[in-house]
Amino acid sequence: MNTVIAFIFMFGLLVFIHEFGHMIFAKRAGMLVREFAIGFGPKIFSYRKNETLYTVRLLPIGGYVRVAGEDPEIIELKPGQHIGLEFNQIGKVHKIIVNNKSKHPNARVIEVERVDLDHELMITGYDVDSEERLTFDVDPKAFFIMDENETQIAPYNRQFASKSVPKKAMQIFAGPMMNFILAIVVFIILGFAQGVPVEEAQLGKISENYPADESGLQQGDRILQVDNTSIDTWVDFVMEIQAHPNEEVELTVDRNGEIMNLSVTPRAIEGQQGEEIGQIGVRQAFDESPGEIVKYGFTETYELSTLILTSVGQLVTGQLSIDNLAGPVGIYDVTDQAVQTGFYTFLTWMAMLSVNLGIINLLPLPALDGGRLLFVGYEAVRGKPIDPQKEGIVHFLGFALLMLLMIVVTWNDIQRLFTP
Repeated sequence: MNTVIAFIFMFGLLVFIHEFGHMIFAKRAGMLVREFAIGFGPKIFSYRKNETLYTVRLLPIGGYVRVAGEDPEIIELKPGQHIGLEFNQIGKVHKIIVNNKSKHPNARVIEVERVDLDHELMITGYDVDSEERLTFDVDPKAFFIMDENETQIAPYNRQFASKSVPKKAMQIFAGPMMNFILAIVVFIILGFAQGVPVEEAQLGKISENYPADESGLQQGDRILQVDNTSIDTWVDFVMEIQAHPNEEVELTVDRNGEIMNLSVTPRAIEGQQGEEIGQIGVRQAFDESPGEIVKYGFTETYELSTLILTSVGQLVTGQLSIDNLAGPVGIYDVTDQAVQTGFYTFLTWMAMLSVNLGIINLLPLPALDGGRLLFVGYEAVRGKPIDPQKEGIVHFLGFALLMLLMIVVTWNDIQRLFTP
């Protein structure tokens, strides 16, 4: 149950922060955000505030922000169509009743002749009772009412297409950007909670009744050499100690500027692969200065980004196979292991996934943010956007291929889980 709660929390936070980035920059640019969704498929929860419908959907495989103009508008009025009109206090059309007009007895019913809800915000038609030809001004925040559901109209200046290339690009990039920011914040929180691991071979806490304690090593000691091997980093020190189980080694130690030599015999324990390795009972030192902690948040995020980009490159060049990818099932399995290890490990795993989500979404593939940025870049070079229908087809095909890839990866995850 702890793993289920942790997975839902982690998934929800990663998707929420990503889509929040898209939404907040869309609103800052003046775009009409129709829906903010966590998940896909049927709605299991919905809440409307101002112009935006907030939903939680059944399938936990992502989320989306629906901005006016990115997709064809849901409702289109055609000449000859009978609609009902309701007006606000200043006489502008506030509600356009598409069907079920009998449920709105106060609505004025007209036969549509001409409609422009993008630029002119007007409807021209004939009153069905008097047959008088009339033109009505439409409120910029008017609603369509169809099947008793309200949908706000989107004048052109509220649509995605009306905005400048920089505003479009920022709205798209904001999702991955928020994932990088989340990772930075999580690493900073980890830094304040436990300190920042010191890269050099400096000793932290010494465990009682272990070889390090018995040899006289103290917290804060810096290891310069193991036997005649120079030590530059903590990793160097660990590798040398592990390589000498039950063998006495001489350590050259810097203790507050004083150089001394101490002997220690690493205790033999079983390693992860069943091999025998040495252990002396010391932990890595941690730096708790605020400056180093903030720096740690940025450097860890950068190093993770580099590592993930390298892995993506290996996938493209064939050095790694599709079997190295993990889908929702694989992520759940690793989340379970992280939860069992401890809260700090879980937070580290969440930060890693956040960076991964940011990187993957920036890949120049259709249906991903990177693919959409390519189209915006093409618009910047060409001077005008590509046909929305053609772009929509490309993204649809890309989405279908991504879903196919997810199915294959998930199947591999399931096989790995049940293979001894």
